[in-house]
Amino acid sequence: MERTTLRRRALVAGTATVAVGALAVAGLTGVASAGPAGATAPPVSADSLSPGLLAAMERDLGLDADEARSRIAQEQRAAAVAAGLEKSLGASFAGARVSGGKATLTVSTTDASEAARITGAGARAEVVGHSLDRLEGVKKSLDKAALKKAPADVPVWYVDVAANRVVVNAATTEAGTAFLKAAKVDGSLVTVARSAEQPRTFADIRGGDAYYMNGSGRCSVGFSVTRGTQNGFATAGHCGRVGTTTNGVNQQAQGTFQGSTFPGRDIAWVATNANWTPRPLVNGYGRGDVTVAGSTAAVVGASVCRSGSTTGWHCGTIQQLNTSVTYPEGTISGVTRTSVCAEPGDSGGSYISGSQAQGVTSGGSGTCSSGGTTYFQPINPLLQAYGLTLVTSGGGTPTDPPTTNPPTTPPGGTWAVGTAYAAGATVTYGGATYRCLQAHTAQPGWTPADVPALWQRV
Repeated sequence: MERTTLRRRALVAGTATVAVGALAVAGLTGVASAGPAGATAPPVSADSLSPGLLAAMERDLGLDADEARSRIAQEQRAAAVAAGLEKSLGASFAGARVSGGKATLTVSTTDASEAARITGAGARAEVVGHSLDRLEGVKKSLDKAALKKAPADVPVWYVDVAANRVVVNAATTEAGTAFLKAAKVDGSLVTVARSAEQPRTFADIRGGDAYYMNGSGRCSVGFSVTRGTQNGFATAGHCGRVGTTTNGVNQQAQGTFQGSTFPGRDIAWVATNANWTPRPLVNGYGRGDVTVAGSTAAVVGASVCRSGSTTGWHCGTIQQLNTSVTYPEGTISGVTRTSVCAEPGDSGGSYISGSQAQGVTSGGSGTCSSGGTTYFQPINPLLQAYGLTLVTSGGGTPTDPPTTNPPTTPPGGTWAVGTAYAAGATVTYGGATYRCLQAHTAQPGWTPADVPALWQRV
């Protein structure tokens, strides 16, 4: 997989710890110098999070409203710090994660000399044996083999955040070993783990609310999007093929699938007719709708909540990014593994962290009664694949989908690295004006166009 400018990947260390320095990220100024140990970020505004999301986090994560706001604030700051460090560490970058109630950020590297850079940014540094690129190279080989022939009795594989290895979950050791042999990968970097998991997609044919495919099957809307002047929504690819028609929750004609990929990926978008207006909202199921402000990807260990037409709101944490999973229909790659539960009919629904869109529900195992594991397809690659724009808050102006490659020349403007910006300050960058959302000192890579957690285009 290509590394994008603000890719939020994560890899936890399993070897030597260089600097423990258990610092919760106290603020974005910590990239210039670390804050005091145990410092906490200011809580998110009481008005910025939906009551429904807060209630779901209390139920599923055991956090009261103040704890939930504080944790989301810490996680958003950690994501911004991790993105800056990923750029500066380059090939030695080995991932990032948050852990603990205060969302302490750990960044891993294969180069011990980079530990000071990491701790100077306010994060905990760990040295590991394998870079993220090396491990994901192994995983890419597994993905290629699975595209040719989906492996039997091998439901999931991913870069493990705890062991600094690639993990292959298989029904039997023999099945996992056969998969490695077919992919011709370096087995010394892979652990085959026994697993009884049986992932499946969450679409069903029983009817209900949300939206219906060809008058029968049911899935859930992901996020409102636009493509030029055309309105629509993002959802899961397994919910319908190109040309599949949809009816909305009111059973009225709604739209048609314009793009759909499954297996391989699990992405799709539906163009809606003029009777449907896109809103930057996620259904809160009686507890207040959630407003979508952007699509900054959260890191491993961060809290995340899901909204779906079968089970409503449920929350958990991000376990692994860039996971591959095999369903009965075939293998998909690039999904995020979570501890959130889901059930049939929730497919395609919204995954959101705070106010930041994360992705659309793909599939998983278990139920919301017994607990389970669920996978979502990240929203930013989906937007890029179909040239879509996510509809967000901020005067009804949608945000542009992220670009894969940065500009070759500086775009210019008043924004400058090393400048301390207060919340509410405005700058120009690349011909546009941006308002600062969180006080911080600007660092390389934290350009207003690339870090929506810090800047809002006005």
